[in-house]
Amino acid sequence: MSIRLKELVESLGGQLIGDADTQVSGIAPLSDATASQITFLSNPKFRPQVAQTQAAAVILSAADEAAVGADYHGARIVVPNPYAYFARTAQFFAARNAVPVVPGIHAAASVDPAAQVAASACIGPNVVIGSGAVIGEHVRIDAGCVIGAGAKIGAGSYLYPNVTVYHACEIGQRAIIHSGVVIGADGFGFANDGGTWVKIPQTGRVLIGDDVEIGANTTIDRGALADTVIEEGVKLDNQIQIAHNCHIGAHTAIAACAGIAGSARIGKYCSIGGAAMIHGHITIADHVHVSAGTLALRSISEPGQYTGFYPIAKHGDWEKSAALVRNLNTMREKIRSLEKSVKQLMPQLTQKDNE
Repeated sequence: MSIRLKELVESLGGQLIGDADTQVSGIAPLSDATASQITFLSNPKFRPQVAQTQAAAVILSAADEAAVGADYHGARIVVPNPYAYFARTAQFFAARNAVPVVPGIHAAASVDPAAQVAASACIGPNVVIGSGAVIGEHVRIDAGCVIGAGAKIGAGSYLYPNVTVYHACEIGQRAIIHSGVVIGADGFGFANDGGTWVKIPQTGRVLIGDDVEIGANTTIDRGALADTVIEEGVKLDNQIQIAHNCHIGAHTAIAACAGIAGSARIGKYCSIGGAAMIHGHITIADHVHVSAGTLALRSISEPGQYTGFYPIAKHGDWEKSAALVRNLNTMREKIRSLEKSVKQLMPQLTQKDNE
């Protein structure tokens, strides 16, 4: 389904330069776009590709328009943030081309009579919905999902196949939860009694705000006593572990394979790189950015970028650096001993100089 650029700009904003009646049917990268597609320029290093692109129109910034606009044959949409505009344009076309969802409960689903399922919801085959669960308007739950007793799924949310939401957990509106996600499993809580482990019942919940997206096979544990909280707008990648009683602030993004230990508190508008590890019971302030592979063992009270890993090197060079680090304490003690000896010798040297 194609659309005139005029209609797109009326919907999403931006300054249109060129033929407003140009028809576009989708979006593609600069190098791949065809005459029926729109493209975008978000990185100045790709400016040379604009003159060669076959796209019908380009989304770009005012600076890029001034630099390359004269070399391009098609229409332009000038916006402050081309990448964000690209994302909204992609959403626009995805919504227009999406297959309509038919409301209803599949015959192979199992829905407890005490559950509340909105008439506009779409419940797929082999879905299980427990007693007292509440499924909001226009929710889509694909095949094989399990929604525990008393759980709540907010309006407009989409659960891909084989998502499990344990009892009493709550998910806000417009959530996107990908396959294999488990929300509300028991946190890792045990007390040691003479060498044996005594399980601590995990009686808290998981509370997830609006507009949260959770990637495939990510797990979020329920709280031990209080709740595990994921605030609105949080974006979680695949295969992330969030332990019991964690609190993730609004609009924070966490990349794949990160691990967040129990009772950690992460602020708003943070980003956590892939495979980063966040220690339990620490607090990370708002607007903190933790680099990939970093181990955060202490609280971070000031915004900024934090990194804690060796840059990649040849294995032999890495071994030498590791050996130096391992011997730093010994080297420090030797330096302290030398400093002490020098201080003891200084009066004698000064006396000799005076003589």
